[in-house]
Amino acid sequence: MKVLHIITGLGIGGAEQQLRLLLRKLPTQSEVITLTNPGAVAEGIVADGVPVTDLDMAGNRDVGALPRLARLIKRGRYDLVHTHLYRACLYGRFAARIAGVRTIVATEHSLGAVQIEGRPLSAGARGLYLAGERLGTATVAVSATVARRLERWGVRPDRIHVVPNGIEVGRFAYDETARRTARARLGVPEDAFVVGGVGRLTGSKRFDRLVRAVAELPCARLLLVGEGPERDRLLRLARERGAADRIMLHGSCQDPPPPPSPSAALPRQHVPDLPSLLAAMDVFVSTSHDEAFGLAVVEGLAAGLPVLHVTCPALQDLPADAAPGARRVSGSVPGLVDELRRFEEAGPRRLPVPPAARHYDIAHSARQLMTVYENAVRGPAPSEK
Repeated sequence: MKVLHIITGLGIGGAEQQLRLLLRKLPTQSEVITLTNPGAVAEGIVADGVPVTDLDMAGNRDVGALPRLARLIKRGRYDLVHTHLYRACLYGRFAARIAGVRTIVATEHSLGAVQIEGRPLSAGARGLYLAGERLGTATVAVSATVARRLERWGVRPDRIHVVPNGIEVGRFAYDETARRTARARLGVPEDAFVVGGVGRLTGSKRFDRLVRAVAELPCARLLLVGEGPERDRLLRLARERGAADRIMLHGSCQDPPPPPSPSAALPRQHVPDLPSLLAAMDVFVSTSHDEAFGLAVVEGLAAGLPVLHVTCPALQDLPADAAPGARRVSGSVPGLVDELRRFEEAGPRRLPVPPAARHYDIAHSARQLMTVYENAVRGPAPSEK
């Protein structure tokens, strides 16, 4: 089966890295078009052997990109087009139709309770979304929670298929040597208590609450992995709270990293990867109040970390005993201080990998997605038309 994936951009982000992981597992002949920003994840996808084309779209209203995209789709003679993220879903579905492709699958990665891809939900966004969705064959939701949100938005239930996000579980297994090495690279003492978080530094993640909480614990350190527009504000807040020397903003981290490049300024082995950074932490905290899945929480659990989270559909959609090391919290600063103080006093511990982490193995997600592909290509049975 020849499949074209169309995505809005390929900088480091959850949907982008999820696409790369799926491409490594899908038994298809795959190609990728990014509407814009062929960033670090594009480099990784190409290194994995999958071609990436940059459409070089100028912006949301660059309608001239539509015929260019349609020509690329027609030239590729694809069996199926799979779109990812709002702008790519809108342009990709229309372009596929123009190019004569009728089998179109879209994944909804980022539909929250009050936002989509970090932007507030609106009647206009919903109207455009539904207009494009009707041109497709099937819509994939990354969690049962997102599936319910799609239904409430007006997507027909029979068009929605849940294929959860996934991780390469084995890569996150705790490694004591990786912990020591990562801490040494970060300048963190071996006996320090390290609170961790992973995600884009945006207001919706509410990392400012974590900065405030850690600032109240004089011996604690905070390691945040991610980039975003809130970076400067978080650093300023850390200085105001007298904790600038204990707040570490590591920057984004591609996972898995691409193979070493001879032209790289710094040897790849000198840069801690995400499993190593998680190994350096003692407790993982997700303060976000609106998530479509909560992949970082699952990664933390796979690393054997105790986890505190405000909301995580990935866990809320499973039985309560699937993640015994995770606890839901309000996310208030005083509450976080109390919770973190208890972990600090108890000392470091690693937990067994829980069923929740194994449930979300990427190989299982790829098999589920292939079932969606095969059913979409085959089309509905005569009685279902």
